[in-house]
Amino acid sequence: MAATPSSNSASSAHDSHDFPPLTRDLAFPKSDIRVHLKDHYNAKVYTSGSPVKGEVTIVTKRDVHFDSIQIVLIGNTKASFDGMSFPQEITHTFLKMVMPVPESTYPLPKVLETGGTYTIPFNFVIPSQLTINACNHKRLSDQLQDHHVLLPPSMGGGWEKDDMAPRMTRVEYSIKARVLRETVSSTGPRPENTAIKKTRIMEGTRNIQVLPSTPEEPPLNITPKDRLYSMTKSKTLRKSFILSTKLGKITAEAHQPSAAVISSDGNSLVSRPTMRISLTFDPENPSHIASPPQITGVSGKVTAHTFFSSGTISDFPNLGEQWNTPYVTDRRGQFFTSVSLPPISAVPEVSWTQKMRNQRRDSGYGTESSSSPVVGKDKQKSPVYLTSTVDIPIGLPTDKKTFVPTFHGCIASRVYTLSLSLNMAMALEKSKKRSSGGTRVNLTVPLQVAVEQPGAAVAGGLGQELPSFEEAQADEHLRPRVIQVMSEELREEVQRGRDSWMGGGGGVSSQNTGSSSSDASSGTDGLPGYGDGVVAGQDNEQGQEQEED
Repeated sequence: MAATPSSNSASSAHDSHDFPPLTRDLAFPKSDIRVHLKDHYNAKVYTSGSPVKGEVTIVTKRDVHFDSIQIVLIGNTKASFDGMSFPQEITHTFLKMVMPVPESTYPLPKVLETGGTYTIPFNFVIPSQLTINACNHKRLSDQLQDHHVLLPPSMGGGWEKDDMAPRMTRVEYSIKARVLRETVSSTGPRPENTAIKKTRIMEGTRNIQVLPSTPEEPPLNITPKDRLYSMTKSKTLRKSFILSTKLGKITAEAHQPSAAVISSDGNSLVSRPTMRISLTFDPENPSHIASPPQITGVSGKVTAHTFFSSGTISDFPNLGEQWNTPYVTDRRGQFFTSVSLPPISAVPEVSWTQKMRNQRRDSGYGTESSSSPVVGKDKQKSPVYLTSTVDIPIGLPTDKKTFVPTFHGCIASRVYTLSLSLNMAMALEKSKKRSSGGTRVNLTVPLQVAVEQPGAAVAGGLGQELPSFEEAQADEHLRPRVIQVMSEELREEVQRGRDSWMGGGGGVSSQNTGSSSSDASSGTDGLPGYGDGVVAGQDNEQGQEQEED
């Protein structure tokens, strides 16, 4: 900690003849403490592994007695609720990284003198995940626990573009510098009744925006209870409008798209997801096969769902019906807002494939006679139906909104849903034009938003540096061992090596030695890599060859 005396006197600001009246601020001038970040600008975004460097500057206007100086990187999640008498705010601190300030850097005695300027450098690195102590709540599944120890993104303020978060929920990262004074309080004569209380006499704060890198998660297991999503929808196609001739039924089934990966600064889309939709058309009459339906238009929107609670979120709030269960002890809130997708100009053309309705009959166990009685709606069904698959590329309006990654925290969560509307109509047989009727099929699927991994653009490229000798040795030491069953060729080779070792290098084969083979086997069962048909250890050449295969 460096200290430089100020060149200006405290009385130099009052050279005028008309002195202002003495106030408390003039009698006790306030010292200043500021956090300065290196290479920082207002729109800068930090991600996993990003260094956060800078220095703390303390300018004193009077003598300040202190006991310690603390510089800490803090991450907080805040959820607020409007109460009957006063609002309630819950704060969960999930990250607290303290940079130690050595005692040797403090002045002796521990007094920040009047007119002095003190600077303390600091250096933090944004972690890739939290410690297990960040979420020590009980009754959580292992999968949800893994989500709770991942860094959440900054949310609820500080972004240049709207991040679609409500005012009731915020995730904040900040660098705090504190000058502390310790006081000893005692509640009894014994030493264990003595406590040290730290009082903040000076504090400076600087907020930063964080978009941590997030891995792509596997698809969700959607069930009928997950009412947030609609993966399958069936609609009736008619010749014109309601009460007109029924042409058939169209069924659309959506497949969950891959994650939408955004850049580490949140300004662009690195990987565009594609939504695959399986279509099935059941015609009312076989004559409708000649003019199957086509997609006439596609539109969509992305909805951001933010969940927050006054207590621990013990289930995935986007799955099941637990979130809307009444009579819970915790206060809960949900906020959602939507944004339209960029226009999809290239409407996919549907290529249909004909299939027979009884195509998958079990052989030898049943036959269907043409004279079999047919009752109900099956009497009208065509024996032929059509299937198809279309892929629709999805873009996100990153120029209008900030898409923070999907996350599940202890008291707040953010998920996204993708809603697509398919306009479908039949083609008239003669004119090949679309019929005046048609229908709209609406599908809603989960969409994960992820952030690219640090250095993903140069991974494996020419710009990647070779590891040092020490790093290569460490990687070799940490390389996993291989344990697997021997192949027949390797077993014969090991047997020949065993016989050769027992025969003193004579190369005796097990086929020519008769009973000597069993003697050799009994004498080498305890040797590593022999006798049990298992290859183990990275120092065994055969084991290394098996690993490479």
